[in-house]
Amino acid sequence: MMQKTRAGSVANGAEDFSLVAVDKFILATRDSGYQGTESAVAELVDNALQAGARRIVVNIAADGDEDPHPLRIMVQDDGSGMDRRILRQALRFGGSTRFNDRSGLGRYGMGLPNSSLSQARRVEVYSWQRGGPPWFSFLDVDEIAAGKTMEVPDPKSSTFPEWFEKPKSQSGTLVVWTRCDRLDHRRPGTIARKLHVPLGRIFRFFLWDKVEIVVNAIPVEPIDPLYINQRSARNGGRLFGKPLEYEVEARAPDGDATGVGKVIVTFSELPVHDWHDLSNDEKRIRGVTNGAGVSVVRADREIDYGWFFMGGKRRENYDDWWRCEIRFDAILDEAFGITHTKQQIRPQDYLQEILSPDLEAQAKALNGRVRQAHVQLRSTERTIAIERLASERDELLKPLPSPPSSAKELALIEKLAKRHPTLREAALSETGSMQYRIIQEQMKDTSFFSYAVKDGLFVLILNPEHPFYRKLYKPLLDDDSKEGQALRGQMDLLLLSAARAEAGAAKNSQRDAMQEFRKTWSDNLATFLSK
Repeated sequence: MMQKTRAGSVANGAEDFSLVAVDKFILATRDSGYQGTESAVAELVDNALQAGARRIVVNIAADGDEDPHPLRIMVQDDGSGMDRRILRQALRFGGSTRFNDRSGLGRYGMGLPNSSLSQARRVEVYSWQRGGPPWFSFLDVDEIAAGKTMEVPDPKSSTFPEWFEKPKSQSGTLVVWTRCDRLDHRRPGTIARKLHVPLGRIFRFFLWDKVEIVVNAIPVEPIDPLYINQRSARNGGRLFGKPLEYEVEARAPDGDATGVGKVIVTFSELPVHDWHDLSNDEKRIRGVTNGAGVSVVRADREIDYGWFFMGGKRRENYDDWWRCEIRFDAILDEAFGITHTKQQIRPQDYLQEILSPDLEAQAKALNGRVRQAHVQLRSTERTIAIERLASERDELLKPLPSPPSSAKELALIEKLAKRHPTLREAALSETGSMQYRIIQEQMKDTSFFSYAVKDGLFVLILNPEHPFYRKLYKPLLDDDSKEGQALRGQMDLLLLSAARAEAGAAKNSQRDAMQEFRKTWSDNLATFLSK
């Protein structure tokens, strides 16, 4: 048998036909799989949780300014730890003792070496059990590429690094990345800050189950992308409808059925009315801005976040104001196209066909609700501006007769104030001018508008049941364009002036005649506008 002397060669100079050219593989694999530092660190958190850890500590520090890659990342857990044999297997690519086991977070045994070397040129692992000294082994990219290392170094009984405080747990694992040349950022504080939100979202279910994850001494808080869990750092949303549940056939790569798994889809909507006037910075901090998407969760761990199963629905700014979560059973891994890095899905066509129609319909409904909410808010702001303008101009008009209000009008305003807070909040301006309010309220008669006056408050009441409101006023109310909003404001001023002219009649007989005219006008208008 020919003896191998180094990667890519054999003793007698013959070509090497081994399945893997180790020296080239180790360099190539660094470019595959992981989207960034946060996803690579999340892989180590997976391993810790798989080992039953309840406390996971991540620390980012600098080794020294002389090193061209001075940052060091450490992940320590209090899990079950590894013995000598398992540690050596864990550092192999595909060396998992739980290969293809769907009961936990991992299946392929690629996580520890692949994630580590995607960010650093060297990974060191210390693992201990029953309070004994740790077993130690490592992988070094440069040594492997140079042909100095052809297999995982046999773990040795060791001591902990001098800079590492001896752990209190009887068992656990410490993973250390050094010569970190591929981190997303260069400053320890920046990396630590950037890890909190994704780790809080990815592992939210574990954090709610009282698992602790600490990054540079600051606990990671759970982040609920639906904004409905009160224990989340972000909440305030509400469920939209009931969760959708599907029984989906699981299929092997060859197409054969292997069982049935459940998929649960939950939608939520964010509080547009409460948050619309937040500053852009505050919306960004709360995760509203550019936050539209679907959280895909397997085994209580978020696998991916993106615009999935939406059919032909394109993402718009309004979609920032609702969220979706999809949870599925591990038996459906192939249907969702789970990758070994657990950070991406590639759904199969048959799964798209099952989920997309319903999800697209829900997305369009929520988009419409958000759009309408923003239109109403802008309409309210426009109404307030018109009310303020009318109040400012009131002093230029002939004062209303005193007393201008009948007992019927006074009773009407008291009744309306119970349903319209804006009437309760009205107060005299500093100049003492009339305060104006515009509301919508169904009327007992057929007038398309009416009014009431009380203690310096003038209320214009629009009848939403009248054809004028439905065919002329409501379309302007819903028009989001500047032209439509401007025309709506002019319509408000026209109606306010008509109502005030009627209220300004000096004699009751004149007012009665004008009221009769308004009713007749309303009836004639309804007739002309009806189909």
